[in-house]
Amino acid sequence: MDAWPSPALPAVPGHGVAPLVYDSASDALVAAEPAGETATLYVCGITPYDATHLGHAATYLAFDTLQRVWRDAGYAVRYAQNITDVDDPLLERAARDGVDWQALAAAEIDGFRSDMAALGIIPPDAYVAVTERIEPTAVAVAELLANGLAYRATADDASDDSDGFDVYFDTTAAADVSPWRLGQESRLTPDEMLPIFAERGGDPTRVGKRNELDPLLWRAARPGEPSWDSPVGRGRPGWHIECAVIALNELGETVTVLGGGSDLLFPHHEFSAANASALTGEPAARVYAHSGMVAYRGEKMSKSLGNLVKVSELRAAGVDPRALRLALLAHHYRDDWEWTDASLPTALERLRRWRAAPSAPGEYAALAELREALHHDLDTPAALAVVDAAVEAGGLSPELRSGIHLLLGIEL
Repeated sequence: MDAWPSPALPAVPGHGVAPLVYDSASDALVAAEPAGETATLYVCGITPYDATHLGHAATYLAFDTLQRVWRDAGYAVRYAQNITDVDDPLLERAARDGVDWQALAAAEIDGFRSDMAALGIIPPDAYVAVTERIEPTAVAVAELLANGLAYRATADDASDDSDGFDVYFDTTAAADVSPWRLGQESRLTPDEMLPIFAERGGDPTRVGKRNELDPLLWRAARPGEPSWDSPVGRGRPGWHIECAVIALNELGETVTVLGGGSDLLFPHHEFSAANASALTGEPAARVYAHSGMVAYRGEKMSKSLGNLVKVSELRAAGVDPRALRLALLAHHYRDDWEWTDASLPTALERLRRWRAAPSAPGEYAALAELREALHHDLDTPAALAVVDAAVEAGGLSPELRSGIHLLLGIEL
């Protein structure tokens, strides 16, 4: 599937270094650097049943910043992102609205592309819909079954054209033969996991499971649901195995950074990493990084709650996308924060001051400070403060302007 056009990435004098990024698994800042010359990044994509909101934009901007810092450090970057274009929320929204689920997905994917391009987000090199990877995902499930790392559970409500079984990942067996351990990424105990698992698509009370926390790998075909023929019967993939297979196919055994919103830390990233490690015998990632949640009117901004501030609506109202970037960059990517009526005016005023700043003599101190701020866990609020100080001190040098363009994505 095509992504969106890439923004201009200017040359900047000198170079930065690989950033220190907070790793959820180790609870520490670690160097987000590849084993070789190419940094690899996998970020979980959207389930396309509603428009892009500022919570989405904040997540993709966080990992856009990581890409920019990597490129400034001289690394090549290969980035993959999925689209979960067949899943229960999409099917439920399509049924609610009386529309075809594929048409709904296509429309929302087009809107997402448009929003990402407007915001200047560097696109993935591999932008992959789950429906484009049904066969390799099913093959991976068959491999896990053959290796004793998955098992079948009777699906009493399955369609007559299926084999009548769902397939589950055996977390206990996988922990015995792979580097993965339950809780390694989330650092949660099983008792802490259970209610979260139930809230986020899991089925802990499902009859026939060996462990309450075992996640679904393959859902046997049900009446009225989309399904595909496969080596493990007619059906469709589970949520976590999709990302594991796409990451492995596009980026190799161990990605440099596996990223997404903090709401994906458990169960999605925990079990995607488990599935990948069970298939390869290697760690899924060197760093597991997560962005915070954006709230609005007192609650996390989410499609399910409907309390969305949509990028497309702000753009339609004439808001400069650079101001939206600045509004989001004003918060550290790992922080939870709330969008308020003051967020946009504050960003618009900052953009006005930066654009009105006179040219200053060439010097590298401010550019070095900008790089240092971003080196330390992508600290964009500190980076904005560097630019604010330079503006107050008399203006922006050509070197700093090019750094602002490359590292913050703001062309002045």
